[in-house]
Amino acid sequence: MVLSDTLSGTSAARIGPDAHPVDVDRPHPEISFAGVGKRYDGKGSGDVVALTGIDLQVREGEFVAVVGPSGCGKSTLLRLASGLERPSSGTVAVRTDSVGFIFQEATLLPWRKVLRNVELSAELRGIDRGTRRARATRALDAVGLTDFAGKLPGQLSGGMRMRVSLARALALEPRLMLLDEPFGALDEITRLSMQEELLRLYRDNVFTALFITHSVSEAVFLAGRVVVMSARPGRAHEVIDIDLPAARTRELRFDPAYTELVSRVSRSLKEAC
Repeated sequence: MVLSDTLSGTSAARIGPDAHPVDVDRPHPEISFAGVGKRYDGKGSGDVVALTGIDLQVREGEFVAVVGPSGCGKSTLLRLASGLERPSSGTVAVRTDSVGFIFQEATLLPWRKVLRNVELSAELRGIDRGTRRARATRALDAVGLTDFAGKLPGQLSGGMRMRVSLARALALEPRLMLLDEPFGALDEITRLSMQEELLRLYRDNVFTALFITHSVSEAVFLAGRVVVMSARPGRAHEVIDIDLPAARTRELRFDPAYTELVSRVSRSLKEAC
């Protein structure tokens, strides 16, 4: 199965049982969840309620991180935003049809060289060869992998493969990036480096980001706001503003303001669970 990093079909649309047209002439957040719930059929053992009563807006150009315990519906939130799933109640409104999705794994095709992997999403969208090759080349340069364009994924480290995945999404120049724990499988040193790399790409490419993570410190380092989810059924227990400088380097992790915010989010998470 080929997983594309870019999804479409959600532009200016409300998705769900309470759907109604969106007034596209008025300004809207990039993503809006209104009274959203998600219920799964338990196949004879009773329904499983993954999310309930989610009210959340993500503004254009904002970086929002979501933290919560396993099973609280964090990834479900992303699938609803992408249009891969539909809510059982409430509405999900996404303002753009240019959506990049970064999965927990790099999902690269092992038989395609790096440059051809980066081109894949554009190829699936029917973008002409010259345009997609130019975009893929620029995206590889953005993530520092120009010299590895001719390599196969198996010749790369885990961190490099994740950079290729980022490049593949960037090649379609998305307005909205959905990231589902993309650094969870990386070692700590590589993970810290990738956090800094993602922030650089976010600043340089000006997209809106909704980022799922289990790591409180990662959420605080990356985001402008952190959404703390409760245990299942997942609710938005608290939304915390992260009042830190926009330009964030690894030295910030030793700043008392950063450590205090990590403590505050951790306390909120403990209350939620």
